[in-house]
Amino acid sequence: MSGPHTPAEDSATDVVRWAAFSCVLVPVVLLVYGTSLAGATGTALGLAAVTAVCRVLLRQSERGATRLRQEERHGPSPRRRGRHHRTGTGAHRGGRHTGGNTPVG
Repeated sequence: MSGPHTPAEDSATDVVRWAAFSCVLVPVVLLVYGTSLAGATGTALGLAAVTAVCRVLLRQSERGATRLRQEERHGPSPRRRGRHHRTGTGAHRGGRHTGGNTPVG
């Protein structure tokens, strides 16, 4: 990513760095306290998997927030205007139209 980073992006990067650090630190502490190498390795792999998923979700959230800020400043992009983003009065909006104001029955 290029350009200036927002405080939210910086904090997300910090979270990922701390999580990566814990992926190394926790297994070392487990080994010091007598856990088997296989147990410490399994813990490290589990923490790495959780960290990777969290990183992906954080990046996706950052992109969504950036897109939302851009839409607030400049309006929605033309390619985002689809079936549900049409302008106008919408003569066909609402529930079923049976053709009159007479009660049924």
